[in-house]
Amino acid sequence: MNNEHESTYTLLVRSEETGRSIMETVVYALFGLSAIVSIWQFAQQPNQLPIDRETFRLHPALDMSHRQVASVLNRGS
Repeated sequence: MNNEHESTYTLLVRSEETGRSIMETVVYALFGLSAIVSIWQFAQQPNQLPIDRETFRLHPALDMSHRQVASVLNRGS
């Protein structure tokens, strides 16, 4: 037989399915595209850190007594 002298790689290359390689290329391209779209969507989200808003001024200092906290909260209302 002629197959005895051929390498395993040659046999694999000959038996490769062209439809499968096209499908694999499409699937890998879709994976790459989905990763790019995911990163782009994350980058487009607005930054919503608490420091961007005025809320940090409404919180009383941590070293206040409970009476001082109550008076500050009552003034804010």
